[in-house]
Parts: sequence; C-alpha cells; structure tokens
Amino acid sequence: MNGGHLLRLSSRIIFSGLLLLSLGCVHRIHVTPAPPAVSPTAIAQSFQVIVPFLALEGADHRPGIVLLEWPAQDLRSAAINYIQSRRSFASVGDQPADLTLTIKAWLTMRSHDTYRYRLRLESDLGPSEKPPIKSYLAEKETVGSSIRWVTASDQTPITEAIQAALDDLLSQIEADHLLYRNGPR
Repeated sequence: MNGGHLLRLSSRIIFSGLLLLSLGCVHRIHVTPAPPAVSPTAIAQSFQVIVPFLALEGADHRPGIVLLEWPAQDLRSAAINYIQSRRSFASVGDQPADLTLTIKAWLTMRSHDTYRYRLRLESDLGPSEKPPIKSYLAEKETVGSSIRWVTASDQTPITEAIQAALDDLLSQIEADHLLYRNGPR
C-alpha cells in the first residue's frame, strides 16, 4: 500500500466515524405532558396556540453544536394536546380561533453535579387579530441526571418542566376567566 492510499483510507474511516458519532449524539426531544386534572373553570371560547420560537441554550447546546433538538412545532403540539386534555377551552388547535395564545419559550440547560433544565414561557392571550388582553409568565426548573447518555436523560426532565410550566400558565389564564368570558372584543 502506498502512503496516499493509506491516507485516503484513514481519512474516510475518521470522517465516517465522526459522522456516525455526530448523528448518534443528537437527542431529539418529543414531549407529551398530561395535566394533573381537568380544569375547574372552562372558558367557552375557541383557542389557537402559536409558538413562534423555542430557544435552546446551555451547557451542551451552543451555536454550531447540535446535541439537543427540540422543534417549536413539538412544543406547540404538546401545548395543544395538554390544553385539550385539561378542557380549559371549548376547542383548541393551531387554526384561527376566537382567542390566540402566543407562547415564546426558552429552555436553558446548566450542568453542575446534575443537569438542570429551566423552561421559561412568555405568553400573550387575546382576541385573534387584535392586541393581547394579558401577558403571562411561567418559569419552571427540573433536575435531570448527572450524565446525558440517552435521549430519555434529556426528555424526561424537559417533559416534567413543560408539564409544570403549562399547568402554571393555564392556572393563571383560568384565574382570569372573566376577561375572556364574553367573547372577542
């Protein structure tokens, strides 16, 4: 074998290994939070959920290094399913409705002895095509494992954080049910 052939073969093996390693290390998050109870105060309005973005930052997620993937569409679907199960509104979906909830989300991951996941939801709610009536903030933190070997080591604490944050958010909205009772303004 000549030196050039050996170099090409070694380069291919190293490139293939790096490619396999990079593809295998991406934790693709999918959450399915469930409400702890049905809403005591249902609002008789249709409801649209919009998640314009979900920002990820932290110990293992820096620009150009993809190790955690959680699309905003998954958070939107999780919120819709959560609200449907909770029965907070007459109907809920991603299509135009009487009321629109816009959720902007940030997930921050920090590592000390264990990984900590902080989820911040900044939300606006109001009649569709009009300025929001009120803004809401829900922020929750959960603790994960000390090592992130498998997707579940990220997915489980993220699911716990989104479930707690959505529960807090919906409790706040339901407490303001009189603002939304008479239909769009």
